[in-house]
Amino acid sequence: MPSDRTKFYLDKQNAKIKGVCAGIADYTGIDSAWIRIGAVMLTFMVGGPLIPIAYVVAAVVADKKPLHMYENSEQQKFWQGVRQSPARTTRELKSQFRDIDHRLADLEIYYTSNNKQLADEIDSLK
Repeated sequence: MPSDRTKFYLDKQNAKIKGVCAGIADYTGIDSAWIRIGAVMLTFMVGGPLIPIAYVVAAVVADKKPLHMYENSEQQKFWQGVRQSPARTTRELKSQFRDIDHRLADLEIYYTSNNKQLADEIDSLK
């Protein structure tokens, strides 16, 4: 896929105004309603044009999210995890690969052992 899945994009599909809050929600994995509430609260708390200016700058500078960036919701959650904590995602992947490696080693031991019943089943398949 040509798009960079770790990059911030405007989410025009779930946009209310320009898609900045929806893009932040997609990037972080936090519900977009909470992002919008936080943006409004920050605007009133800061008491100046800083948040609206940052919003407009983000709306102008950021690229629009590609339509089919993720194949399914599981893939979307994975990439959100990568963006939130790459080190944690790497540890989880290493753990999954280690588990697969152990299972494969157990399968190899079982297959290469002197198991008469298994040998007979394999011979019956020929």
